[in-house]
Amino acid sequence: MDGVFLVDKEKWVTSRDVVNEIIKKTENNKVGHTGTLDPIATGVLVICVGKATKLVNYLTASNKSYIAEVILGIETNTLDLEGDIIKEEIVTATDEEILNAVLAMKGKYEQEVPNYSAVKVNGRKLYEYAREGIPIKLPKREVEIFDIKLLGPIKRENNNIIFSFECIVSKGTYIRSLIRDIAHKLNTVGIMSNLRRIKQGNFTIDDCKSIDDIRIADMIGIKEILKDSYMVTASDILKKDILNGKIIDNIYGRDEVVFIDSNDLVLAIYRTYDKDTTKLKPHIMIGGLK
Repeated sequence: MDGVFLVDKEKWVTSRDVVNEIIKKTENNKVGHTGTLDPIATGVLVICVGKATKLVNYLTASNKSYIAEVILGIETNTLDLEGDIIKEEIVTATDEEILNAVLAMKGKYEQEVPNYSAVKVNGRKLYEYAREGIPIKLPKREVEIFDIKLLGPIKRENNNIIFSFECIVSKGTYIRSLIRDIAHKLNTVGIMSNLRRIKQGNFTIDDCKSIDDIRIADMIGIKEILKDSYMVTASDILKKDILNGKIIDNIYGRDEVVFIDSNDLVLAIYRTYDKDTTKLKPHIMIGGLK
C-alpha cells in the first residue's frame, strides 16, 4: 500500500497521534507526515504511506497557508496558549498600526526559531533544553512570507488586542515566531491563540477528512500527487536508464521532470544536474508505482 492521505488534524491531537492512527488503519508501519502541526493547530496534514514516504521531504518543501489568531499583551514561554504566562501588559496599538505591522512582515527575513521546537542544537532538540531550563542561543533561519493579510475586525478585550491574519509562507516558517515578531514591531508581546493550516502545496483543507472519517479508499496515488508536475512518458530504453539511476540529457528544457512509463507508473523525479545543467540526474527514485 503506497500513497498519501490528507487529514484535517483536530485541535490538541499531535501529528504523531495521526500517524499512529494511519498505521492502525493501513496495517503498515512505514508512515510519515510532511510537516508537524502543533497540538493547538488544526488543518491540512499530509500523511505518506509505504513507498510514498520517499516524497516526505519533497512535499515538506511546499509553501503553506495558514489562518492564525493573535492575542497581543500576553507572552508565554511557548509563544502560544499552551505555555506558562511570563509577561502581561496593556497594549495601546491602533488598528492602523496593527495593519501596518502585519503587512510589514511580507518578504524574506531571518526568523529566530521558538525555544519550544524540535529544531536540534548540538544533537538535542530545543524543547529539551527549554524543559530543563537550560539557556541556549536560538538559531535563526531565512524564511519568506509570500503574502499576508489582516482578517476580520480587531477586537479589544481585558486590556488585550485580538486579531487574525492569513498568510502564505515558505518551508520552515514558524507562525508562533511570526506572531512574536509582529508584536515586537508594535513594541509589545503576543501569542498564538489559534492556528489552522488551510493549504500545503496543492492540497487544500477542502481535500481533507478528519482522521475518524478517513478510509483506505481515500488514499491518493503517487501519480495523482504529482499531477501538476511536468511529466514525460519514457520509452522502454529510457525507462531502463531511469530505473538504473542514470544521468540523462535534458532535452525537455525543465528543471524538474517526472518520468512515468506506458502503464502510468511513476518511475522517478529527475532534476537539473548541478555539475552540468544540460543533464538531468535522479532526485527521487520511485521505481514504478501508481
